[in-house]
Amino acid sequence: MLAHRNGFSLWLLLLLCVSGSAMRFSMFGDESRRNPAPREGDVRLFGVVVSEGRVEIYHDGKWGTVCDDGWDMAEAQVVCRQLHFPGANAVVFGKNYGKVSGPIWLDDLSCQGTESYLSKCAFTSWGVTDCSHKEDVGVICETSNSNLTKSDSLHSLDHSISLSDERGQIFDSSNGCDFLILVQSASENVQDDGTQEVVETQICAHKHILSQFPLFNASEGINNITVSVSQSCQPHVTTFIRYIYTRKADIAFSSMQCLHWLAYTFGVEELMEDTGRLFSKILPEDASFQTQVSLYKYALETGDFVLEENCLQYLAWNYQNLTMSPAWTHISIQLLGSLLLRSDLVVPDEYVLLQTVESWIEEKGNSTPLDTQHDLLSRIRFPMIPAEALYDLEFNSSLYSSHKNLYQEKLLEAYQFNMLLFSNLKSNPKFSTENDQYQTRIYTAKPWSTVITAAKTPLMTRYNNYYQYNQIQTQLNVPIHNSLIFKNNRISWVANILRNQQECSNQGLSCSSFPVARLYPQEHPQNQHILFRNRLLLMCQGKYICQIQDFKDNMAYISVNETQGLTFPCPDDQFSYHFVVRPGYV
Repeated sequence: MLAHRNGFSLWLLLLLCVSGSAMRFSMFGDESRRNPAPREGDVRLFGVVVSEGRVEIYHDGKWGTVCDDGWDMAEAQVVCRQLHFPGANAVVFGKNYGKVSGPIWLDDLSCQGTESYLSKCAFTSWGVTDCSHKEDVGVICETSNSNLTKSDSLHSLDHSISLSDERGQIFDSSNGCDFLILVQSASENVQDDGTQEVVETQICAHKHILSQFPLFNASEGINNITVSVSQSCQPHVTTFIRYIYTRKADIAFSSMQCLHWLAYTFGVEELMEDTGRLFSKILPEDASFQTQVSLYKYALETGDFVLEENCLQYLAWNYQNLTMSPAWTHISIQLLGSLLLRSDLVVPDEYVLLQTVESWIEEKGNSTPLDTQHDLLSRIRFPMIPAEALYDLEFNSSLYSSHKNLYQEKLLEAYQFNMLLFSNLKSNPKFSTENDQYQTRIYTAKPWSTVITAAKTPLMTRYNNYYQYNQIQTQLNVPIHNSLIFKNNRISWVANILRNQQECSNQGLSCSSFPVARLYPQEHPQNQHILFRNRLLLMCQGKYICQIQDFKDNMAYISVNETQGLTFPCPDDQFSYHFVVRPGYV
């Protein structure tokens, strides 16, 4: 079973020790930093789904449960908010969440619902109760995007190709096994002698099978290994070893972190890649962004470049939400620097981006060296800052005086970009259309963006005795380029959503699937040095961007009724369409 605290816990760093004829692997390498020792009054949910479980509270060095006497939504709200969920959905009575040990710490609890910690509510006294563990209370917390992972649904992996099914039977029977895997988990409960309680299980495997992966060191003279994992990982080690035999596994969201770590530890690359891809399914679930930031760090440590890119992509697309989250001031310099290099960063405009970077640097204070500040600020694309913001930047910037030379140099580049014709810019050796400084990101401020919410428009409307299709359409009128010299040279774009073949036919089109987004100019720009690289953003439930697509021949086909078609899942395909016009020099 999984013990969850503050969302998906990430036990990430590997510690390896070899002794005698046995090998020891530990999943706890930097556990004290990643999952700090529980403190008095901490709570957790013990269960198999991140947002639901038995309520447990830490007191006097031990985790214990809470009796359900007197519980209603007020108590549940306190627990869920303490765990950084938006709120509570339900109180659960009488459900078996698995083996329970330790005392019943709280009984006859009474909360107002506004307390910050469960231990601040009124109760009789620690450990005073007439309940049994059959009365342990559970709660279901509200998540920012409910049902995204469909209560830990299974994902089947099958790379068995021509492998015999008998390999699974050999593992299950343990007949002729000659290599012992001892799996240890340190409980957070403290025993009477002051040591942590350790839970052990054994798996008997075959050297011949494990020898395909040298990191098991299942060679002559080595007869066993000890693998130390977190409590939440222990039930999934058997699944991992069985995968090595069969190349098949059913992976749940509750097991993928453990399986990914084990695959990384023992060099099972195919399984590591597959489980790494599944992480993208949970990225939208944590509105606090703690999970996404932790997963990015984990990806760097394990060298999983696919997972690293998935994390960066989600954070870049949802940068505004990140800057307003509890995780924002704690993100690493490396993460912020990586985001600032991306052209798929979604922001209202470049000036807003500069303001967020300045506020992050100020929040860090003297902990960020001046040369690091300089490096981060130099990644701002000053030529892309709206011209009206450039003039006052010297007076409005909080870091201008500390980095005066940098700002003056970048402002000069920005003024040149806004005042010189393309032919004059090309004569400057520092100017290049390939230089990131002159590349647009995805700017959503007016006039470059418009939104269509198709769900609010019925397919047809009845007029007297006939029906007429309702067009979902809007227009943008924008300069042909974001340089100031083109301010009055404008172009109109039509954005619409086509939901069936009839609507496509009405516009002289043949569409291969539906819905399809269309963004086209009413007249073609005459400047041969300007190219439009427009984008379609899908905003899920008004909360996060789940997909970004380009337009091919002014069309963008959207995958619906199959969340696999989206980069990040969106329940029931409830999204709005954001059209972004992006001109640039070529």
